Amino acid sequence: MKIINVIPLLLLTLILTSCSTVRVATDYDRQANFTGYESFAFYKPGIDKAEISDLDKKRILRAIDAELSVKGMVKSESPDLLVSIFTKERERVDVYNNNFGWGWGWNPWWGGGFGSTVSRSTEGSLYIDLIDAKTNELVWQGVGSANLVTQNMEKKEARIREIVAEVLAQYPPGMATK
Repeated sequence: MKIINVIPLLLLTLILTSCSTVRVATDYDRQANFTGYESFAFYKPGIDKAEISDLDKKRILRAIDAELSVKGMVKSESPDLLVSIFTKERERVDVYNNNFGWGWGWNPWWGGGFGSTVSRSTEGSLYIDLIDAKTNELVWQGVGSANLVTQNMEKKEARIREIVAEVLAQYPPGMATK
């Protein structure tokens, strides 16, 4: 009987932890010399194409600026790297089957039974592209995918900072913190 009390707690924990994770993937040009990149600037034509509000663009760019500054890079008029972003958004539907019952089989008068919980959320992906300013070629791309927060502005800004930090933790290649 004790396991029956634990199952809802485990399900709640799974739901809450799945909301806070950021899935990150990166790719890069193995021929690029990442130690030579010391300055950056934002690539306006690329950023203007991102299909999000200007306020969210500002939040993302401020977070990128802060993360790259922590890595020792400086914003410059003649940069080594150009930073561009784009976003994708989709609705995520998770179905959790609660097919647990009590005893040996299903009994409509004694608990048990079947049911499921449907959870809908908006999942967004933020792509951060780093382009060599001299060659105009993409040298590094990171993408972070996570559930988005849209109701509370403080939580939304914190979520954006978290996603950007997780993505840029993988830059430069080979220097990521474990």
